[in-house]
Amino acid sequence: MLEKLSSVLKKTTDKIANAIFLDKNLVDSIVKDLQRALIEADVHVPLVLVLTQKIKKAALDERIKGLEKKEHIVKLLHDELLGILGEKREISLQKHNVFLMLGLYGQGKTTTISKLASYYAKRGTKVCAIGLDVYRPAASEQLKQLCDKLNIPAFIDSKEKDPKKIWKKYEKELEKYSLVLVDTAGRDSLNEALLKEIKDILKLTKPTETLLVMSADVGQTAKKQAEAFKALNISGVIITKMDSTAKAGGALTACAEVKAPVVFIGTGEKPADLEAFDPEAFLGRLLGMGDLKSLMEKIQSVVHKDDIEKTQKRLEQGKFTLKDLQSQLESMESLGSMDSLLSMIPGLGKAKIPNEAMVAQQEKIKRWKHAIKSMTEEEIENPKILEEETSRIQRIAKGSGTTTSEIRALIKQYKMLKEMITSQSQISPDKMDQKTMMKLAKKFGRKMKL
Repeated sequence: MLEKLSSVLKKTTDKIANAIFLDKNLVDSIVKDLQRALIEADVHVPLVLVLTQKIKKAALDERIKGLEKKEHIVKLLHDELLGILGEKREISLQKHNVFLMLGLYGQGKTTTISKLASYYAKRGTKVCAIGLDVYRPAASEQLKQLCDKLNIPAFIDSKEKDPKKIWKKYEKELEKYSLVLVDTAGRDSLNEALLKEIKDILKLTKPTETLLVMSADVGQTAKKQAEAFKALNISGVIITKMDSTAKAGGALTACAEVKAPVVFIGTGEKPADLEAFDPEAFLGRLLGMGDLKSLMEKIQSVVHKDDIEKTQKRLEQGKFTLKDLQSQLESMESLGSMDSLLSMIPGLGKAKIPNEAMVAQQEKIKRWKHAIKSMTEEEIENPKILEEETSRIQRIAKGSGTTTSEIRALIKQYKMLKEMITSQSQISPDKMDQKTMMKLAKKFGRKMKL
């Protein structure tokens, strides 16, 4: 996600922090790097020039001296970038909510609906979807298939060609849900026919949120799209395909220019790859400062609230089996790539971890999952018997396509986690002070190799 821009921003802040003197040559070099990276990210050229001229002026201002100047420039860079990303807007759910999804062809509306359904369902909201796109072939079937995978009800009528009739057909049923996600038709452009149809659907559905879905690869064209749809009183924008383009900066900053707040960003193909957009946290990630809030949001999006509570209770009682470990491994896999997760952890955003090491770690997690699936219920509940009867290890390795050494590494890791969880469960919460936590970290930190 804007990998090149992120790399240049990290190098820029490091150059400023490490410089003994901020002379004209260094300032010119920093400004040129910034300009090139921002323009390549498709940020509007006038915005880039204004931002970099402010930085240049501050860097060469003789009234600001030494360390104070460095801090001033880094803060100025942060504040200016934050300014072009726009203001944060959070969606607050009411008792009954209707999200009307708008957008042109190929922007990812239907896929985004499934991601929103997963996002809110995992947070305990009763969600459903309804398909009102009667033009695109198989649009309603696609919506149904995506929602079925998530166990989310989707109301469709593939034979009906009037979206208003489809809404009226299911209107009473929709009242049972806290959140209704409405899929609408798109066009190649916002023409009169589409404008009239959307206005009719707006009157009929009375949405609490009208959300424009657009792809990050449209770049600065996002400004025209957002302006065109503003006539329909859009309340927010969802930008999709943030992971697959270097030009996402254009879409983000264009929306900020026309004051169309970005509320969510799509960062991949999986249902969990949807994040509430927080400009400050997003910028923190670009600068290598991490984004723990988004990481916690991501964890919530792959694990249901009730499952988190059940697991927490088991762990508090010191209960931990290979089935629990399997569940954790599956959740980790759903979270996405290891590098995207590391970028959200403060202190690791700038870490140069070899790509091969991250790929190897993800492969290890997959192989451990296969191994656990090849075990019997008895072995999962009581892994101790694997060490007592080593022939079981050989059978599991053969059945899962792994090696006996990998199975032994899995058992060793499991025992370490279980010991750590048992140790924590024996300490009452009021005694879990910083000193105790440091002792636990020292005891287990060196041994953990997950």
